[in-house]
Amino acid sequence: MRGYFAIGVERISKPLNAGALIRSAHAFGASFVFAIDPEFTPEAMRAADTADSGGQVPFYIHDTIDQLSLPRGCKLVGVELTDDAIELPTFRHPLQAAYIMGAERGDLTKPVLDRCDFVVKIPTRFCINVSVAGAIVMYDRMLCHGRFAQRPVAPGGPVEARKPHVHGRPVIRTERAKA
Repeated sequence: MRGYFAIGVERISKPLNAGALIRSAHAFGASFVFAIDPEFTPEAMRAADTADSGGQVPFYIHDTIDQLSLPRGCKLVGVELTDDAIELPTFRHPLQAAYIMGAERGDLTKPVLDRCDFVVKIPTRFCINVSVAGAIVMYDRMLCHGRFAQRPVAPGGPVEARKPHVHGRPVIRTERAKA
């Protein structure tokens, strides 16, 4: 896959949900995981993280959204059930993205929503578990940016093999600055 991504939560209160989320993030290849104002210590989430993902994927904790520093070009994508959110199946994921979800018993706060470049929603009838929502978002990102063959029209697997990756010409940074 091209690009990179991170996933985080705001005000999460259940350490097992956080542990399951970081384990899924590790499995999907997240560059880092973060939490804004969590209500537990990182050690408490180890019971759900059987892959020791906390030792494999950097985990950052911030007191406020203002402390979150993202790499240049990285877009913050909120995952929230709002009326104006983009439905996840129609969303084109940025190559560099950090996804943030709200707490189990609440929504993303206004300061977080104001900082988001995009807000997406998973088209469900009601809210789902935060770690499940995170896994769905990461899976959708993988489908969007992975090198998979197109789905067939008829039921079953792909009828053609995926195309090999082709490298473009080298990009020299001085050329990029002139453009």
